[in-house]
Amino acid sequence: MADKMWAGRFTGELDAAADDFNSSLSVDCKMYEADIRGSMAHAAMLGQQGIISREDAASLIDGLGEILADLKEGRLDFSAGGEDVHMFVEAELTKRLGDVGRRLHTARSRNDQVALDVRLHLRSRGMEILEQLKTLLSTLADLAEEHADTVMPGYTHLQRAQPVTYGHYLMAYAMMFQRDMERFIDALTRMNVSPLGSCALAGTT
Repeated sequence: MADKMWAGRFTGELDAAADDFNSSLSVDCKMYEADIRGSMAHAAMLGQQGIISREDAASLIDGLGEILADLKEGRLDFSAGGEDVHMFVEAELTKRLGDVGRRLHTARSRNDQVALDVRLHLRSRGMEILEQLKTLLSTLADLAEEHADTVMPGYTHLQRAQPVTYGHYLMAYAMMFQRDMERFIDALTRMNVSPLGSCALAGTT
C-alpha cells in the first residue's frame, strides 16, 4: 500500500476490484515521458531554490533519466502496477534512491503535475500531427501540379457543374488540411503555458 495516495488513511488492503477501478495507469502510462521530464524540471527547481540540496536534486534528475531510458528501451514496464503514472514513477524512483526519491513531491501537487503532463503530452502529439500534415500538404501540392491540366467535372448539389482540373480539386483538400494546421497551431499556443508552481491552488508555503 506504500504506493497509494490514500495509504496513510487505511490499515487494510483494498479489494482488487476497487483497486483496478481506481487505477488509471493503463490509460495514462502513455504520458510517462511527459511525466518524467516534468519531474526533472521540478527537481531542478527544488535544487536551485534551496528547497532540497543540489546533490539530492541531481540524484533525482539522474534517477529519473535512468527510469526514462529503461522504459524506452523495454527494461522496465508497467506490469508492476500502480495507481497512476505519477505514482508508478515515484515508487520506482524511491525504490532506486530510497528516501531521496520521496523528496520529488516536495512543493508539488497532483493538480499541477496532471495539468503539466497533459499539456506536455498534447504538445508533443500535436507537433507530430503538424509534421504529418505538412507532409500530406506537400504530397497534395505535388500531385496538384502534376494534374494541373487534367480536366474533370466539378460538382454542386451532387450534380455535375462546370469543368475544373484535378489539380484544383486536390488543392481544395489541401486548403482544408491547412485550416486544420492553423487550428492545431492555435491550440498548441494556448496550451504552451507551464502550470508548475501553482500546486493545489495558489502556490505553496
